[in-house]
Amino acid sequence: MRVAMIGTGYVGLVSGACFADFGHVVTCIDKDPSKIERLERGEIPIFEPGLDDLVARNVREGRLFFTLDGAQAIKDADAVFIAVGTPTRRGDGHADLSYVYAAAEEIAGLIDGFTVVVTKSTVPVGTGDEVEAIIKRVRPDAQFAVVSNPEFLREGAAIEDFKRPDRVVVGTEDERAQAVMRELYRPLSLNETPIVFTGRRTSELIKYAANAFLAMKITFINEMADLCEKVGADVQQVAKGIGLDKRIGSKFLNAGPGYGGSCFPKDTIALVKTAQDYGAPTRLIETTVEVNDARKKAMATKIAKAMQLEDLAGRTIGVLGLTFKPNTDDMRDAPSLDIVPALQALGAKVQAFDPEGAKEAAHLLKDVDFKAGAYEAAEGADALVILTEWDQFRALDLDRLKLLLKSPTVVDLRNVYKPAEMVRHGFTYASIGRG
Repeated sequence: MRVAMIGTGYVGLVSGACFADFGHVVTCIDKDPSKIERLERGEIPIFEPGLDDLVARNVREGRLFFTLDGAQAIKDADAVFIAVGTPTRRGDGHADLSYVYAAAEEIAGLIDGFTVVVTKSTVPVGTGDEVEAIIKRVRPDAQFAVVSNPEFLREGAAIEDFKRPDRVVVGTEDERAQAVMRELYRPLSLNETPIVFTGRRTSELIKYAANAFLAMKITFINEMADLCEKVGADVQQVAKGIGLDKRIGSKFLNAGPGYGGSCFPKDTIALVKTAQDYGAPTRLIETTVEVNDARKKAMATKIAKAMQLEDLAGRTIGVLGLTFKPNTDDMRDAPSLDIVPALQALGAKVQAFDPEGAKEAAHLLKDVDFKAGAYEAAEGADALVILTEWDQFRALDLDRLKLLLKSPTVVDLRNVYKPAEMVRHGFTYASIGRG
């Protein structure tokens, strides 16, 4: 099948490359000339393990193309995907749908014959109705169906998630559109992947409900971690004890400094706003947002307390990891964006290392001394903070680390190390929820 993918951001590029790997002919469209130029040179603008090889192979085999002018690709397409950004709108917290609606207008003027228009972007309930209305207004004669097909990709594992998903959700009651979507995802039938067909509005809500539930799960275990510190319990054992219950499950029960990233922060806020607009407030999600925001801001005080200090004037803090999670260069709503400035507000000088996120972090964090490696970030620091659990931080040479630090203090906000081991090596060690 022929696919046009509007948007070459994280979702669009991964989805386009994976559809091409399924055997479809995919054209990825973007209005950013520099991004298209880089992609045509074989340069991937985001860090996602395995994506560079996947793109290169499908370009080489003639199934994946990149262009600024998508007119012909949209005209020829069996399915046109809208995979543009839906950031939080300034001022009111709603999702900004201007890029989605602009894409709909562009598509309307170009489609030829029956075309499935698919919203892959994360959009509030009712967005598909508006996209349909826009296309009908611009092209009353157009033959098309608007479908919701939310993505459930984890950064750092996106290719695996696309090719071996738990489920594929498709929101449409149009039989022709269902047939097109079944054909697009037919390679997944080998893995017996469930394809869940729903109404369009239901599909849109499924995406937000899934992210909100996972955000609540993270926030729940973080609050349990705070309680563990007070009563002398171990949150990791609590998480294991409840996670073995199949009704609960073990995933997303890792205590830490709070969730961040491209999805959970904006999607929880957008769902809260939608619920308020419809007079059905989601109080659990509202509280989740509030608790998570407060948690990230409180981490600097936790670090100072571990150092037995009220302020950090004249102190140097080494930070390992700045991205919101490992295996990505994504800095969107990363806890570091709250924690580092809070440390600086307490008077600290910050020196930091991140394997992939330093370039983006340099645009977002001021007066940070970016280092070339983990040991360089530790050298001369009064304390070392593990903020993102990159694999290379899991097996540091503790004896070397102790020699490099001005004071052997480690604050592990991801519970990478065992307290007894750190104490045995002579560190003052603090972690999350292991009282």
